[in-house]
Amino acid sequence: MGTNLTYKNSIQEEIKGRLKSGNACYHSAQNLLYFSVLSKNIKIKINRNIILHVVLYVCGTWSLTPREECKLRVFENSALRRIFGPKMVEVTGEWIKLHNEELNDLYCLPIIVWVIKWGRVRWAGHLARTGERKGAYRILVGKIEEKRPLGRPRCRW
Repeated sequence: MGTNLTYKNSIQEEIKGRLKSGNACYHSAQNLLYFSVLSKNIKIKINRNIILHVVLYVCGTWSLTPREECKLRVFENSALRRIFGPKMVEVTGEWIKLHNEELNDLYCLPIIVWVIKWGRVRWAGHLARTGERKGAYRILVGKIEEKRPLGRPRCRW
């Protein structure tokens, strides 16, 4: 499905590449996110439907570590800070950046880590429905019960 794995079954390089692609997409749509005429709901839809879809391509096959979850959250929070903008403190009149908790309160959709976990559940459900004859299902369940054929393996090049 387009996922690159290393010999240690690590997904770090894949996530790093996806974040680079997401940054490129974010910077190409940055003018729309700065544009004050557009409402915040439209900016959220641009973020969710364009930028995050680039980052989350084939996310159902990822197994995340806490470090990778943190990198993905940092990417999402930076885009959300651009959308919601700074907050003015009424007492001093200064503009400050929104904290992560305030971003979570303003952003009513699920965070990126939950979207990835939901994608894994969807992928497992898809594999469960494919049937026992498919190779991906047998790998998921751990049942590879075919005997190897007699003789020398065929050349495949």
